Amino acid sequence: MPEPRPDPLRVAFVPGVTPGKWERIWRERRPRGRLDLTPMMQDAALAALAEGTAHMALLRDVAADEERHAIVLYREAPVVVTPKGSLVAGLDDLTLAELTALDEVTVLPVDLHSGSGDDAVELVAANVGVAVMPQSVARAHSRKDVVARPLADAPDTAISLVWPTAGAHPLVDEFIGIVRGRTANSSR
Repeated sequence: MPEPRPDPLRVAFVPGVTPGKWERIWRERRPRGRLDLTPMMQDAALAALAEGTAHMALLRDVAADEERHAIVLYREAPVVVTPKGSLVAGLDDLTLAELTALDEVTVLPVDLHSGSGDDAVELVAANVGVAVMPQSVARAHSRKDVVARPLADAPDTAISLVWPTAGAHPLVDEFIGIVRGRTANSSR
């Protein structure tokens, strides 16, 4: 009897997260199975989970609760994005205390829930200030006129795979196995 073919597994992911490796493994293991990956802002991805238009999502700093399961997959280091040629750009790395001690430096707000960080990088490039963000977001918005420097003691960011506690898609467990590095022959 052929395997049942549920609707495609729809997975949202936030800026900076690169699910390509997991997609490649999915396609190797399920050549006829569909995996739809959709980039979204965090707030939109949470709404898509709640509405059922996404079955799972790769999100920042979301903990499990009564409505959602969450598995932390990895943690991202924070960086300071600064104009090339600035005082901060000349440093190899710095601490939050060193950053705040630089009176002439304005730390710009970065809203990764409804924005991608792109607006903050634009302002940094215009020499308005610096921005603190996860390294992957800085890498996704890299430009020739800005640089990213490690911020040694700032909080890191957890990237989690999140899905609803009720009504999970039948292929959720298979995708969890892939992101956790299980082989095709391993069992839970």
